[in-house]
This record gives sequence, structure tokens and C-alpha cells, in this order.
Amino acid sequence: MLAVLSPGQGSQKPGFLSPWLALPGAEARLRWWSALAGVDLIHLGTEADAEEIKDTARTQPLLVAAALLAAEHLPMYDVGLVAGHSVGELGAAALAGVLPAEAAITLAGVRGREMAAACALEPSGMSAVLGGDTDEVLAAIDRMGLYPANRNGAGQIVAAGGRDALAKLAAEPPARVITLKVAGAFHTPYMAPAEQALATVAAGVTVSDPSKIIVSNLDGAAVIHGRELLQRLVRQVTAPVRWDLCMRTLRDLGVTGVIELAPAGTLAGLIKRELKGDGAPEIVTLNTPDDLGAARDLIARHGMAPSLEPTPLFRVVVATSAGMFQPAEDLEEGHNVRSGQVIGQIVTRQGAVEVPAHAAGVLTEWLAHHDDPVATGQPVARIGGQQ
Repeated sequence: MLAVLSPGQGSQKPGFLSPWLALPGAEARLRWWSALAGVDLIHLGTEADAEEIKDTARTQPLLVAAALLAAEHLPMYDVGLVAGHSVGELGAAALAGVLPAEAAITLAGVRGREMAAACALEPSGMSAVLGGDTDEVLAAIDRMGLYPANRNGAGQIVAAGGRDALAKLAAEPPARVITLKVAGAFHTPYMAPAEQALATVAAGVTVSDPSKIIVSNLDGAAVIHGRELLQRLVRQVTAPVRWDLCMRTLRDLGVTGVIELAPAGTLAGLIKRELKGDGAPEIVTLNTPDDLGAARDLIARHGMAPSLEPTPLFRVVVATSAGMFQPAEDLEEGHNVRSGQVIGQIVTRQGAVEVPAHAAGVLTEWLAHHDDPVATGQPVARIGGQQ
């Protein structure tokens, strides 16, 4: 399986969009998206310096636009899984077919502006804690009244909160601490006003259920309902980014190839450090149009090959978390099921998680059986047309 990843804030570099403007239609696309986002994406991606594109209100729509622009030149129909880091989830949602590109750009503009406004309400920031024992680092963050805003795997946890508390963390570090040059405490309760503002706009967005597996920052789960994903995207403004769990899901699903969209490098580095050894995925960083050939080749070798056979009229129900699958009692192959009907549950250490059917039809085949271990996103049943 091949995964396409959309990077988040901090991955931007001055002038990184310049090479893409040479492609047909790219400039017109960016001008249209600039109108939706309320910022000049062409200027920001080509002429703006590092300080200007560090501004949250500008950076967030710029990153989503860059990822979508690069993905337009890939055969995305052969890609089985998408994910994004922080604001990159909006780009991933568009690539999965949950949001139109225009909605993703508009929401990124709102998200960036509102998060920038929330940062101005009181002094806050973020610091990366590198290495150390995970439990000890988390205990130190909690003890100092901070929040673990990002858990990026590979021994990296980002603490966020008030600047006084961050100064205390630096003075009494549980491991190596690096102060990050960001405007505020993203993915913490400090961003509550931004979450509320984004929710107001998102309520009017029309969504579709994803056509690909999309993995959520909230818990690494594969989300199968478009409305649920939109709710998670809003909640993510104040919730921690669990990129460590997203990478675990990539590993559990047997992802063998990864493409990081422009501006690429940050997520590829995390994956190289976390998913190493036997079975490590092959990675392509798509930074300029010169990298498109390598990206298309990776999709051809690791993606889902197109078929000339008629498309079967069925939908696959997937596990939303990892654990032991238990089909619903008295539900057998050949039975009709309703949209939203619970067809089974996943038994996890945290308790049972229901598995609903996302379409009405006939349960044509169980793909997992009683007490089978399943990974997040693994197919568990096939549903065909209604009898």
C-alpha cells in the first residue's frame, strides 16, 4: 500500500512554490485559491521571506495549497491512504474526497487567522523535548502545567503552554529542550476561541465519505464518515497531534511506499527514524516538479493498479481501531443491513469500539471473523447492493 502525506506548519521554506508556477494552470489555480484564503499565495510561496511565511495566518493556507497543487500532478486514484500533520489534515481530507479543494483552502484560511488571533490573547509558546523516557517527559510537562501538543514519535514530544511554564521546563529539563519559534500554544486549550470560530464555518461545509483510507491525528484511527472527519478536523485545533499513532497505523497496515507532498522533508524524516529496519517504506519527497517522475514511479510500484474489470457494486467496512474483532450476534452473510447499523465491535485495551456499516445493503462476506486480530483501517466486511 502507498501513503501520500501532507505536511504541517514549520515545513515551509522561502520560495518553495516558485518551481511549481511553471506548470500549466498553476498560477491561475493559486490566484483562485488566494481569493478563497484571503492571502496572496503566489507572493507567499515565491517572494516572501522566512519571517513573513512564519505568520500562522499566512502559513496554514499556503501549506494546504502547496500540497493540493502538487497532488494534482499525481495519479491519486492509485493511492490507498492519505494523512496530514496538523493543518495538513485539511489537504489530506481533500485528497480523500471528503472536502472539495476550495473548502479545504477556505477552512485553512479561517483556521490560520483564528489561531493567530488566539495566540495574541495571552503569551504562550511551544518547546520540543527530544529524547528521555516518555513517561518521565510527559510527567514533567504535566507537573509544570503544560500540554503535550505534539507527540511525533522518534523521541520527540512538543510541550505547549504559558511562556513562564515553558521557561521553567527549560530550566529543569527532563531531556533536551529546544524552544520553537512559533506564535503560541497550538493544539491546546489556549486555541479554544479558534476552534469555536472554525466550527461555525465548518458547519456549513458539505462533505462526502472518504474514497481512501484517511488516518486521523486525533488517535491514528481510520475515519470512514466524512462528517466525523470534519468534526475531528475542528477538534484538532485544541487536541494534541498524535503523529506517533498515525505512523503506527501506517506500519500496521503494511504501507510500503510513502510520498510527502511539498514542502517535503519533515514527515519523511520522522518516518525514517520511526519505521526503520526490515519493512521500512520507500520514501519520495516531492519538493519540485523534477520529483514528479520518482513519485509517479513509486505509485506505479506500490499503489493499487487500475483494473479494466467492471467495478464491483460493494463497499468495504473497515476497522476504526486496532484490537480483536467480534461480529454482531445473529448477523450472517446474506442478511440486509441498514446504514449506520452496528455490525460488530473491536475489543481494545480501552474498551469495545463499535463498527457501523456506512451504507445500506447486503452483508455479502465477512473479511474478519470472531476474535480475529485487526489493524486500524483493515477491512472486516463487504456490503453489496440491497436485496
